[in-house]
Amino acid sequence: MDFFCQSLPGRVRFANGCIAQTGNELQELGIAQALVLCTPRQRTAALALIDRLGPRAAGLFDQAAMHVPVDGVARARELVVQTAADGVLAYGGGSTVGLAKAIALETGLPIVAVPTTYAGSEMTPIYGLTEGGLKRTGRDPRVLPRSVLYDPTLTLELPLALSISSGLNAIAHAAEGLYARDGNPVLGLMAEEGIRALAQGLAGLLADARELRARADCLYGAWLCGSVLGQAGMALHHKLCHVLGGAFHLPHAQTHAVMLAHTLAYNAPAAPQAMARIARALDCRDGPRGVQELALRLGAPMALRDIGMDATGLDRALELALQNPYWNPRPLERDALRGLLRRAWSGDPVAA
Repeated sequence: MDFFCQSLPGRVRFANGCIAQTGNELQELGIAQALVLCTPRQRTAALALIDRLGPRAAGLFDQAAMHVPVDGVARARELVVQTAADGVLAYGGGSTVGLAKAIALETGLPIVAVPTTYAGSEMTPIYGLTEGGLKRTGRDPRVLPRSVLYDPTLTLELPLALSISSGLNAIAHAAEGLYARDGNPVLGLMAEEGIRALAQGLAGLLADARELRARADCLYGAWLCGSVLGQAGMALHHKLCHVLGGAFHLPHAQTHAVMLAHTLAYNAPAAPQAMARIARALDCRDGPRGVQELALRLGAPMALRDIGMDATGLDRALELALQNPYWNPRPLERDALRGLLRRAWSGDPVAA
């Protein structure tokens, strides 16, 4: 068994109520004043956090947006300069963490992340920026948050529908990590456990969306799945989702939720061991079908047409996906990919 494993640096606090430790985290990292980032929807919660931080808060930028458009990054960086902030604090999900990463990429400022969704971006050195309808991604150690505070109580206000799509998004990180060419046994264990924990937690939320133990299971699973994403290369699924999100402005988590079962089915013939581990984590017989059935049971979006994709864009999506492709266990075949996109658009059952 030959493999290479390099763990990523960073601190993690995981506890109900640990948001109270945010100021201590800033102090221990030597951050005197952090610019707080959030989306418009989370402005009220972010202002409460600023009150808690007192003089350690340099100000608030509440315009984080999906897919990290470059014009928003420019406005946020101007505020960093105006406030003389020496760090950024991302309060929210993948959009907010993504904005923090874009700032860190340009300035080198340290990031503290307080996740309120299951996106997992806070555990990765991966960044993405959208300009002119195209999303580009990269890896850089400067964008990895220095500290992450996982407080399950902060996810209680996350709507059930978004919790479900966010959780399926996280499962996608682990699923692709299971067949990554730079994977290793440790990441495999984390991926399988992350998928299991999220499936269990999401089922619990369906029964009671305010069940704190289910929320904790989901956040624990998202941490593991995000850690896999941070240390293993991604493949076809993430390439397609980046294309669909950047070029067609589809909602990020919902796009992952729709696409995952279809991309897994495409890769299943070339990655049977990975599919077996996904099936075991979901306690089912077939990994891709198990993922689709899980999404159906949870009430997740099942078709691209239901989240804003026009059928006339499918050919363009195919061409963009074939440009600069990510490594994938199965070669990219134009006709097979066209069929995958058509099935995902209409919400048909998965097929290889």
